[in-house]
Amino acid sequence: MGFLLTQPVRVLIALLRLLPVGLAVRIGRAFGAVAWWILRRHRRVALENLTAVFGQEFSAGEIRRLARENFRRLGENYVGAVWTSGRTFEEIQQVLEVSGLEQVPAEPVDHANLVFATGHFGNFDLCGGIASKLPKWRAALTYRALHPPELNRLLVGLRARSGLRSFERTSEARALRSFMSEGGVALGLLGDQHGGPKGLWLPFLGHPCSVSPAPVLLAQRYRAPIASLLCFRIALGRWRVEIGPLIPVITPDGAYRDPAEVMHEINATYEAAIRRDPANWFWVHRRWKPASQWQRDKLARSPAGPVVSDHGPGRGT
Repeated sequence: MGFLLTQPVRVLIALLRLLPVGLAVRIGRAFGAVAWWILRRHRRVALENLTAVFGQEFSAGEIRRLARENFRRLGENYVGAVWTSGRTFEEIQQVLEVSGLEQVPAEPVDHANLVFATGHFGNFDLCGGIASKLPKWRAALTYRALHPPELNRLLVGLRARSGLRSFERTSEARALRSFMSEGGVALGLLGDQHGGPKGLWLPFLGHPCSVSPAPVLLAQRYRAPIASLLCFRIALGRWRVEIGPLIPVITPDGAYRDPAEVMHEINATYEAAIRRDPANWFWVHRRWKPASQWQRDKLARSPAGPVVSDHGPGRGT
């Protein structure tokens, strides 16, 4: 079954990569427009999330138009990621701008590491495109495996062409720790999705939700600063990756900062990026879910926490 699925995908990828980028992403936008009509559950989630966040600012019609554009952007981004994966440095420069490089050291000192808190913004696979701008660092990222395995291997192979080391979040955790212990690693971690039942319960876009502390905990383990790394669409088939200021995870006296405090700062970066271009984010994800019993018990012991309610926006989100 996996072979039957991946073969058409291989053919489609090969065809899309032969096209000029402008034509390829226009096809992606058409895919997104079709998905808007056939993916009812994802459409409902996007509308509920957008209404909860922007319901006081936009009319119902404006929110619906924003959600439709978001689906088109998702199609554009997926096809854009296929088109840019494995391209040469010169080809990538034609579609990608990078700003904020002055925020990070040009090369690691004393085997230091660097953690990039990235997210599902624009063609986020292009965040790996900064590897060519930081040749002294070893670029890596974590990902969640797809099914079937044949499809997962296909996508991992595309990323590998760009010089990125990829580590599956659960099955390759030990390999990632070994890689980081060698030093000189610039690691990208997605931090804008639901953090699971044991995530930090923090506000995001005005609503509490579970936030994974993984970027902070990993940075503290390897004494690495964090910087945001987000991708913005600046025109059809063109993107800009922006690196934010370094966020320290260790105090001047050598103590670990509270992970919740650091994640508040990272969330603020995500929130500013979303408000800057709402259609650029991944609204079809159930970002806000009810607190787990573990989180409720912890909050009961710490009533001064940042929670303002037990549930996030939307019906069942």
